[in-house]
Amino acid sequence: MRVGWNGLSRVYHTVLHFDIKDGKIWLQQNTTDVDVGQELIDVGIPKEDIVLGLHPAYKRPYTGYGVA
Repeated sequence: MRVGWNGLSRVYHTVLHFDIKDGKIWLQQNTTDVDVGQELIDVGIPKEDIVLGLHPAYKRPYTGYGVA
């Protein structure tokens, strides 16, 4: 997260957001240039246990990742 102040303006920005639901890792937000899904696979998490929650439900079956 980015939290703080820029002059008189409050800065509150989520860079990465994960949830764990029913034994699956849900990627909810990724504003980096890193392929976080691939990073999770590289550390041994099965692709079907990763859900790209940042995509609408109708697109998830086409991502190659888990569907919930």
